[in-house]
Amino acid sequence: MSMDNESFWKLLEPLHDEAAAFCQKLAGDRDAGEDLYQDALLKGMRRFGHLREASAFRPWLYRVIVNSFRNRLRRSVRRGGATAKDLEAENLSGHDPRDEYESRRRLEALLSKLSREDKAMVVLHDIDGWSIPELARMLGRPEGTIKTRLFRARRKMRRIIERSLSSALSTRTKVEGEYALRTGKAVDK
Repeated sequence: MSMDNESFWKLLEPLHDEAAAFCQKLAGDRDAGEDLYQDALLKGMRRFGHLREASAFRPWLYRVIVNSFRNRLRRSVRRGGATAKDLEAENLSGHDPRDEYESRRRLEALLSKLSREDKAMVVLHDIDGWSIPELARMLGRPEGTIKTRLFRARRKMRRIIERSLSSALSTRTKVEGEYALRTGKAVDK
């Protein structure tokens, strides 16, 4: 199959917004996401000639994006910058309403507890709606492996949520108890 720059841009056009949004989710903010997207497009254009089938463009592009993300994290750590965990834990910033911002912040904190590959799979499958076969093809792994990894990643997130809620409830109970001891009044619930 003849793969040239014009073919690359034609295949990218219907995926542009989706891929750019994925980069922002993966990187954690708009600027870092735009930089990641540009890096991935440059790498993708250089390697486009190795793509055998146009129908494989979408998973191929996402694999380039995920690999670019991994490489950026590694470079940052090698340069003595923030650790990979620090970079992944950065919260989304912007002009979102408070509740939406808090939800995004909590989601990013949960996702930062996952490996980079698990985070990418959860975002692609649960947020962006990729199918198991698409993920398997992109990552070069059997579908059963993808299902197992998604199950384990979700289980890990559930445990983190449970610990967080348990800790929050415990703290609230302690605060209410201290208030009652000091004032002689119970807290209205």
